[in-house]
Amino acid sequence: MLIMLAVMMLSSIYLLRSTNSTTMTTSNLAYDSALAKAADLGLHTAFQFLATQPKAALVADIPAAGYVASMAPNRGVNHPDFWTGSTTVRDGANNTVQYIIHRMCMLPGAYNASAPANNCTLTAAKQAVASSTGLGDSLSTDRSEYADMPELHYVVTARIYGARGGNVVTQSVVMMGP
Repeated sequence: MLIMLAVMMLSSIYLLRSTNSTTMTTSNLAYDSALAKAADLGLHTAFQFLATQPKAALVADIPAAGYVASMAPNRGVNHPDFWTGSTTVRDGANNTVQYIIHRMCMLPGAYNASAPANNCTLTAAKQAVASSTGLGDSLSTDRSEYADMPELHYVVTARIYGARGGNVVTQSVVMMGP
């Protein structure tokens, strides 16, 4: 009988510890989810900036808005230079969200500049489904010719550092014509 009591006591201790671990894990997941939603404010703010800017203004850096007209290929989100030129916004919970917009081009300036040649990530403009014409006039493999103005890629990256040591980085790709 004493052995049974000891086994039941140990089982209840482990059950209590398991319940606490589950509660802490659930709390951490909810916290990360809240941080991700807060980081989305940076993505939305950047998208609003891109949507309201004249396309001709997007060939040069706009530091006040966190816009960089080129992308450094050797810099990931963990590298401090990646965030050079970023800007911050605050959400309703007083979290600081840092974001930066990179145009997916090797150099600032026009996407189709020839001297020096600018290499940009482009996507063919969406064509009508019933269209009988192809997307491009050229079938050559060494260059692209688009039937309409191509769409440039812009990568928006936002990050937030939480009060409890958590951090979240989110990215979004926006495609717009030049």
